[in-house]
Amino acid sequence: MSSDNNFTFCPKCGGKSVHFINKYWKCDECQFVLYMNAASAAGLIISDNDNNVLFEIRAKDPGKGMLGCVGGFTDNDETIEENAIRECREEIGIEPINLEYLCSSPNDYHYKGFHYKTCDIYFTAKLPGEGNLKDIVKLDKSEVKGLCFKKIEKQSDIDELPIAFSSFRNALSVWVKKYGKK
Repeated sequence: MSSDNNFTFCPKCGGKSVHFINKYWKCDECQFVLYMNAASAAGLIISDNDNNVLFEIRAKDPGKGMLGCVGGFTDNDETIEENAIRECREEIGIEPINLEYLCSSPNDYHYKGFHYKTCDIYFTAKLPGEGNLKDIVKLDKSEVKGLCFKKIEKQSDIDELPIAFSSFRNALSVWVKKYGKK
């Protein structure tokens, strides 16, 4: 856990004797313990039959202007599959089809001075229909600056891309081993 995750006061009693111990914060005054377990997030690697992968150009930090995938944090009482479908609907206005588990990967997510540890679960998916993507997407401009397709057939196709998150880079490496050029 990064040192940028410091509490000044105990969230339970307001005491000032809060310190980080390995994986949790502890208040010496009331003995309250706050664990910071990894948050779950879903990501979709959406591709066509020619190994063109859909990338989002991120509209905000972390990774503003860099490449990411459709996805985001899991809401309370939501399955990871429901999360993946919801995020796709919210970010690009399309419900994905043929969702299949690909892999999971730990990640570090730095947001507004706080360091989150996440476990990102990646799926492969397709988009419905054969129409022009530009005609069917409805971008959430607060999340997505734009979309682009990149042909991904081998690891070197991934290595030079400005990818926002290490977990997404890892998932693309798994994807290219499974679906890339043999």
